[in-house]
Amino acid sequence: MIDSYKEPGVPDRRSAIRYLWWLVTSQRGRVALAMTLGSVWMVGLTLPPYLLSRAIDQGLQPGNEAALIGWSAALLLVGAVNAWIGIMRHRTMTRIRMDANFRTVKVVVGQAVRLGAALPRQVTSGEVVTIGIGDVRVISQALTVTGPGVGSVVAYLVVAALLLSVSSVLAVVVLLGVPLLALLVGPLMGRLQRTETSYRERQGELAARIQDLAGGLRVLNGLGGKGLYAGNYRRESRLLQAEGYRVGTVTSWIQAFGVGLPTLFLAVVTWLAARMAAQGEISVGQLVAVYGYVAVLVVPVSFFIEGSYDISRALVTARRVIRFLALELGVAEAEAEAGEGAGAGRDVDAGVDAPVSPSVLDDPVSGVRVLPGQLTALVSARAAESADVVDRLARFAATEATWGGVRLDRVALPQVRDRILVADNEADLFAGTLREILAGRCDRDEEAVLRAVHTAMAEDVVRGLPQGLDTAVDAQGRNLSGGQRQRIRLARALLAEPEVLMAMEPTSAVDAHTEAAIATRLREARAGRATVVSSTSPLLLDQADTVFYLVDGKVSATGSHRELLRDQPGYRTLVSREEVPTADEGVAAGGVAADGAADGRAAGAGLTVPHPAAVPDPVEPGAPGTPGAPCTPCERAGESVR
Repeated sequence: MIDSYKEPGVPDRRSAIRYLWWLVTSQRGRVALAMTLGSVWMVGLTLPPYLLSRAIDQGLQPGNEAALIGWSAALLLVGAVNAWIGIMRHRTMTRIRMDANFRTVKVVVGQAVRLGAALPRQVTSGEVVTIGIGDVRVISQALTVTGPGVGSVVAYLVVAALLLSVSSVLAVVVLLGVPLLALLVGPLMGRLQRTETSYRERQGELAARIQDLAGGLRVLNGLGGKGLYAGNYRRESRLLQAEGYRVGTVTSWIQAFGVGLPTLFLAVVTWLAARMAAQGEISVGQLVAVYGYVAVLVVPVSFFIEGSYDISRALVTARRVIRFLALELGVAEAEAEAGEGAGAGRDVDAGVDAPVSPSVLDDPVSGVRVLPGQLTALVSARAAESADVVDRLARFAATEATWGGVRLDRVALPQVRDRILVADNEADLFAGTLREILAGRCDRDEEAVLRAVHTAMAEDVVRGLPQGLDTAVDAQGRNLSGGQRQRIRLARALLAEPEVLMAMEPTSAVDAHTEAAIATRLREARAGRATVVSSTSPLLLDQADTVFYLVDGKVSATGSHRELLRDQPGYRTLVSREEVPTADEGVAAGGVAADGAADGRAAGAGLTVPHPAAVPDPVEPGAPGTPGAPCTPCERAGESVR
């Protein structure tokens, strides 16, 4: 079986059948042993009928008890030996299936890790989960054909040869009958592949939807959208159920043929043999042997049908696996993996040096310019447009951006990651203590940690934990509300102290009072360093030195928040909402308000409901919560939490 600490090898991604063949050739020795044991075991099944026929023809003759005892002892010995071979065959096949299972899991996990930040943009989490749980089992089951499957072919030929020694007619019936049975099942295999493919695709989509539903259930409750979303899920679930019934129909016919056709075949051959015995063409012992041979042949025929069924399903799931393995990295990730900078074959560590001092980041595609020491805001009716700008400025996508006049994609990637940090609301939170979550790899003293917590308005999270910063917490901050997780992520980003911090909707999951305080404290904490925020919150925008209003991904207007409110009707419509308290009023009103309080953002015309993970959850002010865990990979300056 594959060693957990060894590389699984390089999978053959050219086709589904080649991928399955790669799993076979990756364990040649074990497969060869399985083929040998499977063949010996199958052939061993044909020996008892032969021995039994000899015992009847010779041992039942008067005065020939020695022959009866001898043939009976031989029958017992053969049965015991074949039972032991069957045990060893089963153990070997189990190891083969487990190796294929673990090998597939390792290449899938390796690809997921390799894709990194590019993974969520290319495939849903439900698809990955379905591959890792269901598909690997189907694929590994198909490798059963390497043992009993090969043994079935050998046993089929041996039985045909044995029958030839009894009757050429019976041998011809067996030689032609078994392939005919396979042809009868063939059309069903093609139909199974089609229905299984449709079912598998819908299953992956539904798995992703249920994850979204579970993650945002409280949010949907608060927004009144749970019924609508649940209705959509029920409708999709019924469609999946219908697909499942179609798969089940085909499967039931295949399994019925797997049991019924061999039995029918046995009846036909036995009837022919009985007629021949009645006519004196074969002896009674030969009749018993023929019945035993054909009864044994039921096992290989069943394996043929079941093996075809397993391979048919495995081809469907293997296509899903190789499609996942064929996903490509984003530009920055590909450069990091290949060790190439700017796509020109240079070692990523040997690119052009970044500017020595803080410098202007310029994105010519959108027209956004990030000045050193300033708080810059990006405002767009579509959050994806702001995200695209950030991806280019942080070199997470193909970019023409410059940094201090130097093309950003020519700068050594480690230097970009060390000095430019992107923090969004989908950042991973690994298991650990709250202190470990906030610090990551960075060694920060107590004062620095508390300062970051204060800026992010996360003091109530710390106070609510039994041991404060040293409390052990769950992965992904599952015990926290959306607002608490968001503030922990923000505190983690602030503690990294990057030269350039780019925060995506950093206050979308908190109430207005908390948001006002965060906006003021963020400006103070980041004074003298470049900070970029994407938001439509007036409280945050009012603190910005420069606001870029984006329309269709391009800068439509630039200025302060108040200037754009006065001069740009589209901007005013986008960000306007009811008057909310200032930061001072918010703090005076009680410090930290509940995450679940409505922040009023939905009142702005043209705004969309935020992602469930980033929407406030209904929790009590200061309620105890378990923080999320360390970021990916550490929230160090310049290391994106994506």
